Amino acid sequence: MNITKEQIDDLNAVVKVEIVKEDYNEKVESILKNYRKTANIPGFRKGHVPMGMVKKQYGMPVRVDEVNKLIQEALSKFLNEEKLDVLGNPLPKNQEDFNWDSEDYSFEFELGLAPKFDVNLSPKKAITSYKIKVDDKMVDNQITTIRKQYGKIISQTEVGKDSEVSGTFLNEQAGIDSKTTFEVANLKGKKNVDAFVGAKPGDVITLKTKGLFSETSSYQSALKISEEEAKDLNAEVAFTLTETNKREPADLDQELFDKLFGKDAVKSVTELEAKIKEDGERQFVQQSDQQLMNDVTERLIDETKFDLPSDFLSRWIQSTGEKPMTEEEAKEEFTRSEKGLRWQLIEGKLIADNKLQVTFEELKEYAKEMIKSQMMQYGQMNPEDKELDDIAARILGNQEEVKRLSEQLMNVKMLSFFKENMKLKEKEVTFDEFVKEVYN
Repeated sequence: MNITKEQIDDLNAVVKVEIVKEDYNEKVESILKNYRKTANIPGFRKGHVPMGMVKKQYGMPVRVDEVNKLIQEALSKFLNEEKLDVLGNPLPKNQEDFNWDSEDYSFEFELGLAPKFDVNLSPKKAITSYKIKVDDKMVDNQITTIRKQYGKIISQTEVGKDSEVSGTFLNEQAGIDSKTTFEVANLKGKKNVDAFVGAKPGDVITLKTKGLFSETSSYQSALKISEEEAKDLNAEVAFTLTETNKREPADLDQELFDKLFGKDAVKSVTELEAKIKEDGERQFVQQSDQQLMNDVTERLIDETKFDLPSDFLSRWIQSTGEKPMTEEEAKEEFTRSEKGLRWQLIEGKLIADNKLQVTFEELKEYAKEMIKSQMMQYGQMNPEDKELDDIAARILGNQEEVKRLSEQLMNVKMLSFFKENMKLKEKEVTFDEFVKEVYN
């Protein structure tokens, strides 16, 4: 067997595999002898079928199978030994004059090669790293929500502006039949509020869906519709009122503080405000970290310039798709996936160059920390190390879990790496400012 590589350009190559009869014949003969022992052909006793007949019936399929096995083994070994960083898999070239009846064969495979490039971690323009602060308005809103949530429910005979109403929205033609509860204060516009004020259980209130609620989320929740449906819906609905209540806010006293945070963890309104602020900002770290990761990823993709073997990759996509694809469809699919592929190459280079690979010990410790955190949520504050080891071992025995946790841990390592090595500019914002900057 002989394997050679012809370099077409920096991103494309052709590998030629030459196989002669001596490479496969011994194995083929051995398989056919075994077939002869077990072949069941009418007119012949088992084990006494003429070898010529066995070869005629099974010889070519066995030869093709063995030659294909040799090709795959040879290609894999060659790519490994030559340390070729290929994209996709080798693509066999069409050979019009190929003949399986020959005893010696020559196969050609196209390769798409990964590009060589450098990653600049110090761009001219620094990337914004957001630090989301909880402002007084958010603290006050959270306290108002807590007081309502833990307050007393007082039944009413008729609806007031501060009431919480329950009932059913109905419009058969629009497919709306939704039992719901909401606050009158969440309705949008004086006209809608006035339609409810003074109503009694059993009354039916007719309303227009368009502009019914101040918040889109309240609108979707009340009518049980999707975001897409909410955009286009403009119908008349009948709301049958079944119940109206008023919530008397809970007092900001030690009983409420203990319900929220445990015995004597918070002892005053000032401490409550500080606790809400601290918890809120800790929760916002995940959002700001995710945004930083998104921004770094986009910047590195935009600023790390390299070519890809796009023609090869389009043909590779066409050959490996679950459904048949035209050449045009394959090119469109490559265009859609190109950004993801570029990031995979950039990320892979950063991992390799900076030794960021996830080790099994790191994965095990990461799993144990996650388990410990989950157990603490259920009151198990100090689980034994052996118990954590046993649970982690069960989790890491599942390959899907290993993959999931490995990806999570790699994201943690990459984020830490970027914070230490990228050119960042910290910006302190409120949550509203963050949403406005990032999503608008």
